Amino acid sequence: MTTSYSLPYDQEDYTKTFKPKSSLSNQLNKFILQNKKIILFIITFIILSLFTNVPYIPHLKFNTSPKIVIILAANEGGGVLKWKSPQEWSVERSSIANKKHYAKLHGYGLTIKDMTIKKRYSHEWRESWEKVDILKQTMRQFPNTEWFWWLDLHTYIMEPQISLEQHFLENLNNQTYRTLENFNPLNLRKDIPYVDYTQPIDMIITQDCGGFNLGSFLLRRSQWSEMLLDIWWDPAMYEQMHMQWEHKEQDALETLYSTQPWIRERIGFLPLRKINAFPPGACSDKADDPQYFFKNNDFVVNMAGCEWGRDCWGEMEHYKALSKKLHKRWWKFWS
Repeated sequence: MTTSYSLPYDQEDYTKTFKPKSSLSNQLNKFILQNKKIILFIITFIILSLFTNVPYIPHLKFNTSPKIVIILAANEGGGVLKWKSPQEWSVERSSIANKKHYAKLHGYGLTIKDMTIKKRYSHEWRESWEKVDILKQTMRQFPNTEWFWWLDLHTYIMEPQISLEQHFLENLNNQTYRTLENFNPLNLRKDIPYVDYTQPIDMIITQDCGGFNLGSFLLRRSQWSEMLLDIWWDPAMYEQMHMQWEHKEQDALETLYSTQPWIRERIGFLPLRKINAFPPGACSDKADDPQYFFKNNDFVVNMAGCEWGRDCWGEMEHYKALSKKLHKRWWKFWS
């Protein structure tokens, strides 16, 4: 008599014939093998588009330039043209760290321009006109950036959590004034013919007790700004007027604003404390006028002229400590 028995369930299944299910990787491999010529062509096309200048091939370009670039005038690293004291090193480090933190926080670009090269301008009477040349260079360096914000070394961003868009750029027409009716410290001509104030604003500056302040200002990329920089950098300006104009490029811009309608119509003014608040000691003859001087929660402090008889290091340390205090986290109240 033959004894019959049954295999365990798992062994019984094992003896059955079956066709394994094709995995995703198997399907992908099969697709690649079937279409390898097409895939090779696509990869070659992408490489040629991104990394070469082969003619007749459309080239893919990715806009990696930031919308805003901060230009900081500094002498990073010292160099051989000027010996710096420990206080000057400290001021420079603090200012650079402040701008780097702000740019990183908001996704802005930052370029630090070595001001030791400014000596190369002096033999052609262009000393103090270097801002114009550096702006032209930076625009070439960042061809897709819209706004360029110039900051002198002796400035400190006191409210780093506020973006420029939030502070005034998104509401530019309401934040700026276009004429000199209400504030005109130099008594420039209040109006000239053929000015169209409906034109967009391409340059944002402030006025202080000495006129236009170029320690902190913004320039938008446009055909207008390119023409402005060209005429601002014209040899007729610095060769013929360098002895008459005490403030060099500032006086040049004020003259252009006073006489050229096409320049006047694209300049917008911010109140000084919006991007250029002064510490006590600057504009000392206006010590009783609050529109000039820093108050808590002002955006930027500009220690203008501190190298002429004031303590740049002391002022920088004061405002650095004040900014830290104003933004101290509530849970650190005991420290």
